[in-house]
Amino acid sequence: MILDLFAGPGGWSRALQVLGVRDVGLEWDLWACKTRSAAGQLTIRTDVASYPTWPFVGRTRGVIASPPCQAWSTAGKRLGLVDQPLVHAAVEDLAAGRDPRERLLAACRDERSLLAAEPMRYLYALNAVGEPDWVALEEVPDVLPLWRQYAAVLRGWGFSVWCGLLNAADFGVPQTRKRAILLASRVRTALPPTPTHARLAEPVSLFGPGRPRWVSMAEALGWGATDRPVPTVCAGGGPGGGPEPFPSGSRKTLSDARARGTWTPRPDPVVPQPRREGAPAPSFPGEAPRWSWSLRSNSQANATVRPLSEPAATLFFGHRANECTWIAEPTPSTVDADTAAVPEPIRITAREAGLLQSFPADYPWAGNKGQQFSQIGNAVPPLLAGHLLAPHLGVTLDPDDFTLAA
Repeated sequence: MILDLFAGPGGWSRALQVLGVRDVGLEWDLWACKTRSAAGQLTIRTDVASYPTWPFVGRTRGVIASPPCQAWSTAGKRLGLVDQPLVHAAVEDLAAGRDPRERLLAACRDERSLLAAEPMRYLYALNAVGEPDWVALEEVPDVLPLWRQYAAVLRGWGFSVWCGLLNAADFGVPQTRKRAILLASRVRTALPPTPTHARLAEPVSLFGPGRPRWVSMAEALGWGATDRPVPTVCAGGGPGGGPEPFPSGSRKTLSDARARGTWTPRPDPVVPQPRREGAPAPSFPGEAPRWSWSLRSNSQANATVRPLSEPAATLFFGHRANECTWIAEPTPSTVDADTAAVPEPIRITAREAGLLQSFPADYPWAGNKGQQFSQIGNAVPPLLAGHLLAPHLGVTLDPDDFTLAA
């Protein structure tokens, strides 16, 4: 089997499904488990830190792990950095067959920090019988020193190992999401995948066609770079009218009206001709100012704002300050625009956020909007996962199999 620790809503599993393989995911979050179930993925709902390793010994081909990133993420308090010496100590002991977790957990500032050491407990047990054949680990960039410690242990066990930082946009994901990756194998040389995209399109050379530019949000969502989406009003609340972990009240969101065929892009505006000084401005019945839409990554003052013609910044969710919104600005072609008519910010939908993570448009996210956003923000982009896993599985990845906009 392929064992997927901290499996989340199925980013790795979706990639494996596309590649023709299945995994067994261990996951604690109820709504992530419901999402996985609806997506047809095998799941054991459990605490990875307390589940025994013996059921997997003697039957595991590959190990995947994406420990929870909240303790390390720049979107949180980053207490994982404070706890980092304790996590390194846990990895060292677990790699030698000792279990210091109870003692170290009591000293951690964030109890989630120590979860980054859990994959070593499974790897130690499996290594006793010469398993697994390969390993793939993923986390936020600040965990890279920990992956280097893992790499040293795995090399001592006979693995070829590579670890470093990769940008998901270099592999066709419409998001500049940087992650610390570890790849290890007993049966092949571990190497990072070859990037398929570049920040700027590369010209044809003697070695063949260059890489295309990064995939933009507009391409991924199936919109034109200046299309104005139609907002709808959605009441707050979760399944059965339960509370939603976002500010209460009605909230404007981008609807999926386009997918239902009830929305089409605005036509290009008429460009007015020059007029004599003092002459009245021409009027264009039926024409409205044309706006350029961008995605604001969160509600904070230093939030990243990217136009639709670029990939999204890293998507963070799970906290009300990490709310992503579409914002509009007049384009240079807008003449005599009434600035008071600028559309209000529109909150991103789970479907749109999922597409920007390279999940399919119809992925069955479970839970209320807050629970869905939390899953999406923590997930591994399936397209990136596919590039990481295909060499281990001995298959060729076809990016066209990872369809985005419907």
